[in-house]
Amino acid sequence: MVKNKAINESAYISELAIHGIQEKKGNDIVRLDLRNIYSSVSDYFVICHADSATQVKAIANSIEEEIYKALQQEPWRKEGLEYGEWILLDYVDVVIHIFRTDKREFYGVEELWGDAEIKSYKSA
Repeated sequence: MVKNKAINESAYISELAIHGIQEKKGNDIVRLDLRNIYSSVSDYFVICHADSATQVKAIANSIEEEIYKALQQEPWRKEGLEYGEWILLDYVDVVIHIFRTDKREFYGVEELWGDAEIKSYKSA
């Protein structure tokens, strides 16, 4: 029963993150479901991109606000805020990647996890 609660919470966190991205008009939003992949690092990756470092940072702030409002939860770890080229928000079971457009293409995170079930979302 505890496992199902954790999975439901991770799905909810990923949905909150997607909403936060949509609020700031993030591009090409995808959620990778990693739950059925052996040795995956989390349940979900949420990935998007934006055209400027300012927008990347605004998306990260929006995601943090949405998740904190709903669950009073801060990310376990944050990386990349200084430059705004690739910000990573780690909520343990959900890891959110916010890229500047050129960096997303360069790193190709989706290709690295090609076995994951991928669901796309529209920007708001």
